[in-house]
Amino acid sequence: MLLGLSGGSCAGKTTLASALLQRQPSAVLLSFDDYYRDLSHLNVSDRAKKNYDHPDALDVELFLEHMDALASGHSVDVPLYDMATHTRPGGTFRLESAPLVIVDGILLLSVEECREKLDLKVFVDAPSEVRLKRRLVRDTNERGRDEQSVRTQFRRSVEPMHEKYVVPSSKYADLRFEYPFEAEEAAGEVLERTQRFM
Repeated sequence: MLLGLSGGSCAGKTTLASALLQRQPSAVLLSFDDYYRDLSHLNVSDRAKKNYDHPDALDVELFLEHMDALASGHSVDVPLYDMATHTRPGGTFRLESAPLVIVDGILLLSVEECREKLDLKVFVDAPSEVRLKRRLVRDTNERGRDEQSVRTQFRRSVEPMHEKYVVPSSKYADLRFEYPFEAEEAAGEVLERTQRFM
C-alpha cells in the first residue's frame, strides 16, 4: 500500500516517517523532495530566485511513474538531488518495493494525480513560528544556507505557497495530526489504520 504523509514544511512529517519506519522496519520511504527538477543550467543567483514550494518545481511525471512501480512491486532508481545547489549531480539510488511504501511530500496532497494513488492520506501541521524555527535549524545545518536567506525564502514563497496549496490540501486527509503531537502515538494510530489495506 501507499501511505501518504503531507503537510507544512518542518511540521513533523520526517519525525513521523522515522517513527513509522522504526515500528515497521520492512517499510520503505519515497520522498517527493528527491524529485526537484535539475537547475544546473541556471546560474546560482537565478536558482536562488526560484519558487521551490510550487508544484512546477517538482518532476511530477517521474514521481508518478515511481509511485506506480513501487505499488506494483517493482524497484525504482530515485535521482540524487543536492538541496544546497538545487541540482541533480548525477546518479541514483535503488529503492526496493515493500508491502508498505511511505510517500512523503509537502505538496503530495496538492497534486491530484499523486493524491489519487494513495491508499491512506495523513496530514501533519504546525504553527508558522514553529515551522520557521525548525527550518532555520535544518537549512543552516544541513543545506548550507545562511539564516537571512532562509527567513527571506520562508516569507516570499514557503508561507504563501503553504497557504495556497498545502493548507487547502488537508481536506483530503484521512488522518490529521497537529502540533504538538507524540510521534510514537501517531505512528501507532497510522499503522493501525494501515492494517485494513495489508
